[in-house]
Amino acid sequence: MMNYFDSHAHYDDKRFKQDREELLRELLPSCGVSNVINIGCDVKSSEMSIRLAEKYDYIYAAVGVHPHELYDMSSQTIAKLKKLSEHKKVVAIGEIGLDYYYDTHPKELQRFWFRQQLRLAEETNLPVIIHSRDASQETFDIIKASSVRRGSIHCYSGSAQMALDYVKMGFSIGVGGVVTFSNAKKLVETVAAIPMESILIETDCPYLAPNPNRGKRNDSTNLKYVVEKIAEIKNLPPETVAEISEKNAKSLFFK
Repeated sequence: MMNYFDSHAHYDDKRFKQDREELLRELLPSCGVSNVINIGCDVKSSEMSIRLAEKYDYIYAAVGVHPHELYDMSSQTIAKLKKLSEHKKVVAIGEIGLDYYYDTHPKELQRFWFRQQLRLAEETNLPVIIHSRDASQETFDIIKASSVRRGSIHCYSGSAQMALDYVKMGFSIGVGGVVTFSNAKKLVETVAAIPMESILIETDCPYLAPNPNRGKRNDSTNLKYVVEKIAEIKNLPPETVAEISEKNAKSLFFK
């Protein structure tokens, strides 16, 4: 059986309320899911991620505030995240970044708190989980101006050249279900361009289920479709893609 390392999941989401325990206790380990990073989007979900990590050996947590969730953001929030980051199963700061697709918060506010959370990653010496939507260049420029050089560019949607620039800086590229979509030309080009040693697989579950389950609730059992598509693009056996991506994730998060 292949082992799959899901580098980005949201099992604290309400869409898993009815069957979360069964899914995490029985289904995922039996399908070859070796590890999951459950990602925080605010303080509450960061705390929930830690609770899941405490309950399940194979789950780890990231803590951070998503650019959509800046409503109560303050210096006290940063202090709280720093305290949470001290937990032994917290392996990253995230998900943090910029999202200009929706007009949820002013761009300058997003940039300010993005920089503050990058500083938190610097202080804690943890890798980052980066969210970037319709803000590729600004996200890249802000990261480059920081000293952070380890992390995942989650659900990557930029150009192949920018992905190569991220890789040169030391970052990994998160590839999920979108790579299986018929309109994913840019992401397919990116996967072809970057080295396999810089690719992480992810679900972003419950969102972005790959074909053939597009539109349904996503979970880590669907990683096999992501792996199969990457294998097709890279002309590699799926077993090799699963093995290398697992090694990449362990090197990043368990260093």
